[in-house]
Amino acid sequence: MWKIAIIDDDRQVLQGMKRAIPWDELEAVWVGEALNGRDGLQMIRDMQPDIVISDIYMPVLNGLDMIEELRKEEFPGKIIILSGYSDFEYARQALRLNVSDYMSKPVSLPTLTTVLGKVVEELAQEEEKRIKQDEMEQKLSLYEPFIEKEWVQSAVAGTLEASFRSEELLPPAYRFWLDSRHLVIGLDLVRDVRASSLTLSDWNLFRFAVSNIVCEITREVYPSFEYTELHGTRSALVLHPAPDQELQPDALQELGKKLIENIGSFLKLVIRVGIGNLKDSWEDIPDSTEEAFRAIDLKEKRMDPAYDLYMYGGEALKLERDSSGSAAGIRPVKFYLELAGAIKASQETQAQEIVSEYIALLERQGSISPDYLQSLAGELWGIFAYCLYEVGMMLDDIFANDQIAKEMTGLTKPSQLAEWLNDKISVICSSRQWKGNSKHRQAVDFMLQYVHEHYAEDITLGDLADKVYISRNHLSIIFKNVTGETFNTYLTRVRVEKARELLLDRKMLVYEVAEKVGYKNVPYFSTLFKKFTGMNPTELVK
Repeated sequence: MWKIAIIDDDRQVLQGMKRAIPWDELEAVWVGEALNGRDGLQMIRDMQPDIVISDIYMPVLNGLDMIEELRKEEFPGKIIILSGYSDFEYARQALRLNVSDYMSKPVSLPTLTTVLGKVVEELAQEEEKRIKQDEMEQKLSLYEPFIEKEWVQSAVAGTLEASFRSEELLPPAYRFWLDSRHLVIGLDLVRDVRASSLTLSDWNLFRFAVSNIVCEITREVYPSFEYTELHGTRSALVLHPAPDQELQPDALQELGKKLIENIGSFLKLVIRVGIGNLKDSWEDIPDSTEEAFRAIDLKEKRMDPAYDLYMYGGEALKLERDSSGSAAGIRPVKFYLELAGAIKASQETQAQEIVSEYIALLERQGSISPDYLQSLAGELWGIFAYCLYEVGMMLDDIFANDQIAKEMTGLTKPSQLAEWLNDKISVICSSRQWKGNSKHRQAVDFMLQYVHEHYAEDITLGDLADKVYISRNHLSIIFKNVTGETFNTYLTRVRVEKARELLLDRKMLVYEVAEKVGYKNVPYFSTLFKKFTGMNPTELVK
């Protein structure tokens, strides 16, 4: 209900107004009255009405002076002047004080109703706008951690827009980058038989587990770092040593070996690791990223014959930037990430433009062998498969594998590769299976990330439904369709995976681990653990 206050030194006017105003029609209530400006000012301060109807000439403090004082106090309500004086000077002063309307006494009932109706409508519109603004701010605060992660990913891959590369726009949590040096370690999951057989939900869980392992191992040696997933099977670990801290090759080699060993031991997954060069400026982090993955791709400077661990040995990259600030050289990591993002968002035109720009860059580099083009086609086909895989689809359902293999062998010119890729992108984005999936996938992506960040808390599907503005029942169906399992099953699997990791670390007792992953009932935790792993928690720590 809208609150209305009336201020007039004539009691008959006060009573007449109270009787004349169509309260129910306006969805309004009377909250106070006063006979002079001073009492009116205090009443307004106490009652905070939405609308004030005030006379001008009143004893002690006139209406215009009272309104001026309210404006100094930033009173947010609407003010309507009702006066027996129609003098232009009064109207001009009222306009300066931002009043909503100026009515002359005596006022007719239709005029009063019309003026109040207009003011109430303005209030309703402002309230709706305020609610939307509050919702937007709430949404932004909710998504802030995820926005920061997107920022880190872009800064590492080289896709950060030039306008966001200023020191002032560095997120507060990453201001320390300005006083640090930077080195990227690239991780590439080998698509062997085991990795290729993972279901979508398993793949999401393994990515979470890889992130945990990488962060825990790195934290023991380097306190300042970020881990970010890039495209498909690749991710990056960014170290930020202080200016006086040395990064010895032996220490980096030891870190790389530990990552390979632990991911292989705990997850039975095979990874390759590449180490880029140390950079003095955070804007050069993408160069170190490219170096790390070039070391992997070219098998440069293998650091240990027993491990797929490589260190970039070529000339330090310092790729030129164009007028917009973007990298002008060929940067596969940047290209792959941009292409994957466009395909996952079903942006056909954007994806095709990204391909065309990259192929044009390749052509300007000079002679390109058919072997390289076919290898590039295979890598990009893997990215297409991964993008569809993330939304619960299989590329094999759209294209026949044997036909694709034959087509790739016929690609001998960059223009042929561009035409072939753009044709496949068009088929994928126009596929009936693909349409409608991108928005659902965004909601599920948020849920997966939220679970990985808050698994130890009391999370319910209803809570997340409120956060993504989708009904609980509908969200349940979406989550099951995209991941292949229910939300509660996925949450439990994340908790059990984290618990297994903590138990293997042998630094905590079973009941402490249970509490750490969100279970206060230890027997119930043990039952779930055995159901998902096939053994009791106590067996694991023996």
